[in-house]
Amino acid sequence: MSRIALAPMEGLADPLMRDVLTAVGGYDWGICEFVRVTESVLPNRTFLRTCPELKNGSRTPAGTPMRVQLLGSDPHFMAGNARRLVKHNPAGIDINFGCPAPTVFRHRGGSALLGEPQLLHDIVAAVRAEVPAAIPFTAKMRLGIDDTCLAVDCAQAIEAGGADALIVHGRTKADGYRPPARWAQIDRVRAAIDIPVIANGEVWTVDDWRRIREESGCADVMIGRGALADPFLARRIRGEVLGGWGELRPWLEMFWRGVRVRVLPVHAGGRLKQWLMLLRRNYPEAEALYQQLRPVKAAEEIDRLLLAAGILGELPLAA
Repeated sequence: MSRIALAPMEGLADPLMRDVLTAVGGYDWGICEFVRVTESVLPNRTFLRTCPELKNGSRTPAGTPMRVQLLGSDPHFMAGNARRLVKHNPAGIDINFGCPAPTVFRHRGGSALLGEPQLLHDIVAAVRAEVPAAIPFTAKMRLGIDDTCLAVDCAQAIEAGGADALIVHGRTKADGYRPPARWAQIDRVRAAIDIPVIANGEVWTVDDWRRIREESGCADVMIGRGALADPFLARRIRGEVLGGWGELRPWLEMFWRGVRVRVLPVHAGGRLKQWLMLLRRNYPEAEALYQQLRPVKAAEEIDRLLLAAGILGELPLAA
């Protein structure tokens, strides 16, 4: 059976969302949001804040292993931070060569490095020297910056640096998140290296999962935004027959109660609306709820509306 991994999604899959998605189930492992490395070795609290799973054996409360992702361009400081991170015994360490965010790109991080295969090699080799063989060590890349001409060179550089496996998102930086993802280009990368390749990009349905495996030649798949649009997707891929909105309601309640504990009331509604915007791709009820909550800013009013909608079992909620 294909292994299914939960993708790192900056601003979307934070610790709370990871708790919910892995509690719903179906994922073999996941990667947390990135830890930004500049010209320093970060304090332990930074790693623990970004990946609180480290305090639980590097697993979510549901038991899903969560790897830690580093993003940076300096081999020396990437290695220094890996050395500190290893002391927390993470379930794995990943290097981000894929983030397309403009701010990250301007500061020479993520996908900005895909024009420099030698630098990719140097970063991976420096981190590899600090990561024991017992800890899975991967990198995640896109196909390039503006085109795919260096995709194979980048993948070979990452392999030569010592990564155990490579995750390839089937888009360039310039593609952003616009469909379609170039799954056949992942196959070109896979065929050029000997380490395992995990395919990623534009997997929203079970059919997408089948087709990305066929077109990329990859056995294993990483799911990103599709996991938020359909929290049951990984389990559907595994052959489970699941219902609709009614089965999702308890997970919405878990999420909202978590938001109310962790997020200031003024920002709480935005977190729920962000998720509903993705859920409405598959659930008409999510669209209706989103439209109802859209003009509402006060968290307490959202509490009452969710209670009336049958999402919450009772009030009050902790703030």
